[in-house]
Amino acid sequence: MRTLPGSEDIIRQTLPNGIIVIVWENPHSPSVVVDAFVHAGSIYEKRPKAGLASYTASMLMRGTKNASFEEIHEKIESVGTSLGFSSAVHTVGFGGKSLPEDLDLILETAADAVRNPTFPNDHLERMRAETLTGLAMRSHNTRAMASLTFYEHLFGPNHPYGYSNNGYHESITNITRADLKDFHKQHYGPAGMIVTIVGNVTASKAISLVDSHFGDWTNNKQPDIAKAPTTKPIDYIKKQHVSIPGKTQTDIVLGYLGPKRSDPDYQSIRIANSILGVFGMYGRLGKTIRKKHGLAYYSFSRADASFGPGTWRLIAGVDPSNVDTTIKIMLEEINRLIIESVSHEELDDSKSNALGSVPIQLETNSGIAAILSSMELYSLGMNYLQHLPKQIKDISRQDIQNAADRLLDPDTYVVASAGPQ
Repeated sequence: MRTLPGSEDIIRQTLPNGIIVIVWENPHSPSVVVDAFVHAGSIYEKRPKAGLASYTASMLMRGTKNASFEEIHEKIESVGTSLGFSSAVHTVGFGGKSLPEDLDLILETAADAVRNPTFPNDHLERMRAETLTGLAMRSHNTRAMASLTFYEHLFGPNHPYGYSNNGYHESITNITRADLKDFHKQHYGPAGMIVTIVGNVTASKAISLVDSHFGDWTNNKQPDIAKAPTTKPIDYIKKQHVSIPGKTQTDIVLGYLGPKRSDPDYQSIRIANSILGVFGMYGRLGKTIRKKHGLAYYSFSRADASFGPGTWRLIAGVDPSNVDTTIKIMLEEINRLIIESVSHEELDDSKSNALGSVPIQLETNSGIAAILSSMELYSLGMNYLQHLPKQIKDISRQDIQNAADRLLDPDTYVVASAGPQ
């Protein structure tokens, strides 16, 4: 493995139309990976049209001005490449993997899909049916419904972080082809777009190929990149249960507003969360809720960051009779993390795990591309990976306690559950 990518070997260039191209050359690899983002996520839609951004992204490869659905996929599959699109709150991501000689083809296909979709009616209705089926399945999934309810009550049903970016039955039912065309026409454009390429290709060739397929793209209607939404910290206890008849398990999500990706204590929060519910057999939560008391089928925690406040969640799947006891122990573990210093062993183990995960992710072109794109997306700087080991090593027991105290509180929280009444 080469040294950690940094400003000395990461090539970053901005095209005249605003597209940022990032390249890391890996001449020893047999492949090339593309990882790209367009600012056209669900933050640009409104609650009554929930799912519009995701619907639009899912239709991009269903037909363009230059190729039918069949022609697009035949072209990709005939040379063994891959290309796909996904939608999130702030961005739509696309990318794939190919042999070096097929990089031109994958960028050409992606550019055509991003710039020239036609949203054919037959595929539009097929995708609608698939989405509605997925939403119907979600309504019977205890884990999915507990998570959905948690976000709606933590952020509010009209907050872009609060409603589902996959939409709801009523919103997907009412979205029209005109809605998709208008959303694409307004929000897809080169401003703030990121294209990361990693693999066996020279930076000059990669940049030239991106420029040839995307360099003349303009969109005067494209709005400014959406600012991170704000929300007020909770100062109450809010509980909500979703009754799903016929289920034998209840899923619980208890949590809080989490960190922004730009927060100075983000790495401390990562380590604190690892101690709480990740490291080993799901940290302290796994040891108490699952192993010691035998209350849960699974129990863990997650701290997710975004441009705006993310979430810090404690999650468990339990027998319905164990819900109250499980929540009680969750709150005890939260309080313990706040008022007691973690042990030296817990801290060292979690820091070693975090440090060890970096080279593992950097073993593949896809892993490197994902990190480089994230570094650009969140303005972390091209030397982020160079500084990361020291940042993690310098985290102290007091840093963990401070991070927990800033975001967690056993007396104010949102808890959502889904399962039998």
